[in-house]
Amino acid sequence: MATILNLETSTKNCSVSIAKDGVQLCLVEESDENYAHGEKLNQFVDWCLEGAQINWKDIEAVCVSKGPGSYTGLRIGVSSAKGFAYGSDIPLMAINSLQILAESQLNQEVDYIIPMIDARRMEVYIALFDKQGNQLTETEAKVIDETSFEELKGKKIIFVGDGAEKCQEVLAHLDATFIQTFPSAKDMIRVAEEKFNQKSFEDVAYFEPYYLKDFVAGKKKSE
Repeated sequence: MATILNLETSTKNCSVSIAKDGVQLCLVEESDENYAHGEKLNQFVDWCLEGAQINWKDIEAVCVSKGPGSYTGLRIGVSSAKGFAYGSDIPLMAINSLQILAESQLNQEVDYIIPMIDARRMEVYIALFDKQGNQLTETEAKVIDETSFEELKGKKIIFVGDGAEKCQEVLAHLDATFIQTFPSAKDMIRVAEEKFNQKSFEDVAYFEPYYLKDFVAGKKKSE
């Protein structure tokens, strides 16, 4: 049982929650097309502490989304989480961003949950989960076309995440529901509490985000 600060910054959503003994005390989040997480994250943490009516000394662990997702968003979230953990001498935990999305759809009447985080064009970061939230396949970057998930035809599926909507038309042959949303810190609470109880902690000094793909900078405009 613990009071845990959760940070989710893997997409356009900058999201912070605080939970005690697995129960949410406060949630502060905002989606921003410009990925202004660097400006907002610390402010959101302060607001969350205020909303939960607790102080920094009450936080016993910090949990962060480790990726995959936005290179910039992950870098900001993980850097902040490591700073909080190191500065307050508390454990650091991390959760796959796709698992956080899967957590938002647990125990639905479906066969599979497939989280999708938008990469670019028709590419998404995905993994396959069962309805209890157990991950069944490796996390991968996948280009979606009409032949994708043919092996799941006849199964009931939920596609969830900010990559779901763009794939809906090409995956119309499946018995699927498409939910366009972002990962949220409110959906980290159950897994974070579980990790804390199991002492499944990261090494604060060496932990890095799970980018999955190398960062590719935009081309410099010609003068």
